[in-house]
Amino acid sequence: MDSVNQSFRGLTSSFQPFARRTGRLIQERLGNADEITELPQEYLELEKRVDALKAVHVKLLAVTSQYSHEGYDYPPNLRESFVDLSRTVSERVQTLAQAQSAAEAQAALTRSTTKHAPKTFAHAISRASLSSAHQLPITDPLGVALEKYAVAEERVGEAQLAQDSLINSRFNSAFQNTLGTSIKFADRARRKVTNARLNLDAAKTAARSARPEKQDAARVEVEQAEDEFVAATEEAVSVMKNVLDTPEPLRNLADLIAAQLAFHKAAFEMLSELAPEIDQLQVEQEAKYRETTS
Repeated sequence: MDSVNQSFRGLTSSFQPFARRTGRLIQERLGNADEITELPQEYLELEKRVDALKAVHVKLLAVTSQYSHEGYDYPPNLRESFVDLSRTVSERVQTLAQAQSAAEAQAALTRSTTKHAPKTFAHAISRASLSSAHQLPITDPLGVALEKYAVAEERVGEAQLAQDSLINSRFNSAFQNTLGTSIKFADRARRKVTNARLNLDAAKTAARSARPEKQDAARVEVEQAEDEFVAATEEAVSVMKNVLDTPEPLRNLADLIAAQLAFHKAAFEMLSELAPEIDQLQVEQEAKYRETTS
């Protein structure tokens, strides 16, 4: 029975401050509250900055989280065959080059592998180009060019996958971690300030209406509430400053840009290497065309 009574008293003592804060909050929202303790201007400015930083993280992640989905730029209405997806372009080109007969070439085209065929836009172009090349005679300049283009686009697609992996590991995960740790800690510290401020104002209201014999106890309660409010505010200010002063978000952004730069540089180099070969094939074909029509 004593244990039950102790538990009940503990529950009551923890419930009373909550009930008092809730009552005070309702009064404030209804506009019936008396004087409301003002928060320091520095604290209010820090709150605005933390809210802005949080919004930045949420807004950017809403976009960059797409890098975690391999097919974010894959054509939504594209339907590729099993054969198209069964092998990588490089594997098929290499196998075809080793074929000694038409039968071996056909077998190479239809043979599957357990390797995953990525569904990116560049890979889709690569597979479409190789499939198109095989519709043409082996010596057709367009077919030769399409096969070269297919290999280059597959390499671009692989560079894109490397970019996506870096962005997910160095930017997305870091921004999500910041939201779930330091910014979350700041939010928690701010809630403590709000609760402490509600407790303080509730204690002030109770003290103003306290009977004479309870004035001393009410004054002590107000002083304790003031100390808790000041301590909570100072702690929250410290936590928010730490969140705002850390260079981590800017470092994360630098990682994002570096990953994108590496991808675009690789794509530029691959296509720059390919372009002269395609130009040469085009010049040669045009020269032959002029010879036959002159």
